[in-house]
Amino acid sequence: MQPPGAEASAGMNQETSSGADGQDIPSAEEARLAEDALRERNWKRWGPYLSERQWGTVREDYSPDGSAWEFFPHDHARSRAYRWGEDGLLGITDRECRLCFGLALWNGQDPILKERLFGLTNSEGNHGEDVKECYYYLDSTPTHSYLKGLYKYPQRPFPYRALVEVNAQRDYREPEFELEDSGVFEGDRYWDVTAEYAKAGPDDLLICITVANRGPEPATLHLLPTLWFRNTWSWGCDHEGCWPKPWMRGFDGESGDPSGAVRMSHVTLGEFEWIAGPGAEGAAPELLFTENESNLQRLWDTPNASPYVKDAFHRYLIEGQQEAVNPRRLGTKVAAHYPVTLSGGGETTVCLRLRSTNDAVPVTGLGDDFEGAFQRCKKEADEFYACRLPANATPDEARVIRQAYAGLLWTKQFYQYGVSEWLKGDPDQPAPPPARELGRNSDWTHLFNRDVISMPDKWEYPWYAAWDLAFHMIPFAKVDPQFAKDQLVLFLREWYMHPNGQIPAYEWALGDVNPPVHAWAAWRVYKLTGERGHRDRLFLERVFQKLLINFTWWVNRKDVGGRHLFAGGFLGLDNIGLFDRSRPLPGGGHLEQADGTAWMAFYCSTMLSMALELAVDNPAYEDSASKFFEHFIAIVDAMNHLGGDGLWDEQDGFYYDRLRINDEVVPLRVRSMVGLIPLFAVEVLDIEQLKHLPGFTKRMQWFMDNRKDLARHIAYLDPDNGADHPCRLLAIPSRERLERVLRYLLDEQEFLSPYGVRSLSRIYKDRPYSFELEGVQYGVNYVPGESETGMFGGNSNWRGPIWMPVNYLLIEALERYGHFYGETLKVECPTGSGNWMNLTEVARDIARRLDRIFLPDETGRCAWQGAESRYRDNPHWKELVLFHEYFDGDTGRGVGATHQTGWTSLIVRLLEDR
Repeated sequence: MQPPGAEASAGMNQETSSGADGQDIPSAEEARLAEDALRERNWKRWGPYLSERQWGTVREDYSPDGSAWEFFPHDHARSRAYRWGEDGLLGITDRECRLCFGLALWNGQDPILKERLFGLTNSEGNHGEDVKECYYYLDSTPTHSYLKGLYKYPQRPFPYRALVEVNAQRDYREPEFELEDSGVFEGDRYWDVTAEYAKAGPDDLLICITVANRGPEPATLHLLPTLWFRNTWSWGCDHEGCWPKPWMRGFDGESGDPSGAVRMSHVTLGEFEWIAGPGAEGAAPELLFTENESNLQRLWDTPNASPYVKDAFHRYLIEGQQEAVNPRRLGTKVAAHYPVTLSGGGETTVCLRLRSTNDAVPVTGLGDDFEGAFQRCKKEADEFYACRLPANATPDEARVIRQAYAGLLWTKQFYQYGVSEWLKGDPDQPAPPPARELGRNSDWTHLFNRDVISMPDKWEYPWYAAWDLAFHMIPFAKVDPQFAKDQLVLFLREWYMHPNGQIPAYEWALGDVNPPVHAWAAWRVYKLTGERGHRDRLFLERVFQKLLINFTWWVNRKDVGGRHLFAGGFLGLDNIGLFDRSRPLPGGGHLEQADGTAWMAFYCSTMLSMALELAVDNPAYEDSASKFFEHFIAIVDAMNHLGGDGLWDEQDGFYYDRLRINDEVVPLRVRSMVGLIPLFAVEVLDIEQLKHLPGFTKRMQWFMDNRKDLARHIAYLDPDNGADHPCRLLAIPSRERLERVLRYLLDEQEFLSPYGVRSLSRIYKDRPYSFELEGVQYGVNYVPGESETGMFGGNSNWRGPIWMPVNYLLIEALERYGHFYGETLKVECPTGSGNWMNLTEVARDIARRLDRIFLPDETGRCAWQGAESRYRDNPHWKELVLFHEYFDGDTGRGVGATHQTGWTSLIVRLLEDR
């Protein structure tokens, strides 16, 4: 992570070599990125955009009461056509999710065909929804010219029932019962199924699936690579993306077509061919055809219009129903059936090719160029990352960074949701109940999303979350700068942003309020993707104009009393407080939030920096800069002095929420991340640079001279007292208050963990905080891992664990403080240790603690692995990395969603700085 004021190098975003004339020559992947950005060739048309869970989502919920998990359960998924998307196992699709490819597997033991990942619904899990599978993202380039993923499939019966029943017997205080706990992997009796994809061209996909028997004895696996069209024809809809029914047809080698080939046509995608290569014995696979349409008979005891329905391959293979598949080799869904029998330790690979026939030269089989093109794509992926990994990175660091990027890139997903159409229902389907028109998201009828979007986790969170996405874009800026900028612009477009200026949160409640970090992400991406003087000012100006509207929404809606103290709701911190902050509070009161107010100061300071940057070329932005400067000072004054000490508690030396009931104000003295977020809002203004902005400088000086009551919040350093050059510090805490907060932050008995900064002070482990209101007792206790309550579904916990995004913002803030104070401010780190550090060194110390989560200790164990020894000892597991949603505050064990690489991929920025 670069220190404040330092500039990102353009070389960090380019992979080049020098030609004979000294000109930089982009690598193959860089050339693809450039061609795609210029729309010369559509290299990103195909990618891992297939969701891992479409069932149980709001989009597929047409129930009267909004019970999404129950309306479309996992048991329906194999038989019921989806309305708004698709899901699959280690699959890919085009950017509009028209044609999908994924794996289907059967071990000869399971009651169902394995076509998608299994997990518990929110009500089934003792800690909320949770995927119960072992799968890993191993590699991906930004254009997805090379992709690699791994799925571990037990040879014993998959324990569907046990996973549900055992978790149902456990309460919130017990750990989750995971697939690894069930014993199905004992003796290594499982299959490693590796899916690899490469691109010989934008519409020429090379697929290799490697199956390895990790067990000691021979075993048989039924492998069914599956290709299908998303059902867009059964609904009677007429909005964008409602296409007529496409077709697939199989060939038998006549008329020059290779045996095992399938031809297909879609009205907008065009014509494609799919060639399934031979199996291990050299024989062509059996091709099975059906339709991607609901099995009405199984689901609702209603006769099917056609005998060929979505779950045909399950019925054919597992139930022995030969008539389930179409003998005429026609349909909208096809699978190539490979029975694979391997001895213990054996492995085999099958290859397939999917390519457009619009301009393709006919090939025999998979084509003579298949192997060479595949290996070339793998080599180019290695070259791309070789220039992005630190030269001195250890093998462990390099592995974590590469797999973090892989997870980030794999969790891009096609996402479609049109609220108006969803509320009304479809002409050819039963009408939704009238209450739906006034139910979930009914005030977001303008919203129509149909894009590839970066997701937090494609199983647990297969829908975007606005503040998560902002953090995703920081690591994205290094590998795909254009995508990072496009995503940030997308969420400010009129079919996303509400007409009132609010940014949509997530499909469960589009109107929920997330922390306002979009501006920060845009500013950081702007700086990370070019050298000063060569940055994308058009991008910055576009986001700035729309963020002005969003900022105004915050000021008008969330400053309840008009006193610069904000109450934004739960603000992404879920269960951190005494009350559910997203609901009406006891006694009819409202909160004046330390975090909500600090987030708005952070928003102000970021907008100020953006305005000052834009003002260099356009003096009109100096007026905007002055506005955000004065607004920032007003918020800082309110936080520190309104009504006395504002949200500052002089006795404790910490920032707290205040509960206001009528004229009574009660501080809620809980030391949590809520009181640390005020440290985030800090900017350093270089006086020399401001001399080039005379309008802003003149107004700032007037303010300093005439509003001394507010100007006291601005610190100043010049070369006479230790600064390299004159600068001013805009921050919420004064130096004295900053030092007092840091005593708590750096105390290992409070916030400072061996693995980062906890979200709640550890002192509440033995002395829980309690608070009585209207005869009801409320309390908060330190819980380092999973939540012990069902608040917010019980699947996240801010009462003790370590969360990567807020730790990252804290590190950045400390670097800015360190840049300003330098050696003039040192603190004990840890508190009471006698070890004194400047604040830049403190930031590095926290970063190193976070690194320890993913790097092996002296025993070879990584903290995120917890007590699971396979990742340390088993050669087929030890190279694998999972990026959890958050981490245990005491042990660093991974907790929550297991594949939330999204914001946890911020670890790459820290590791790259080691």
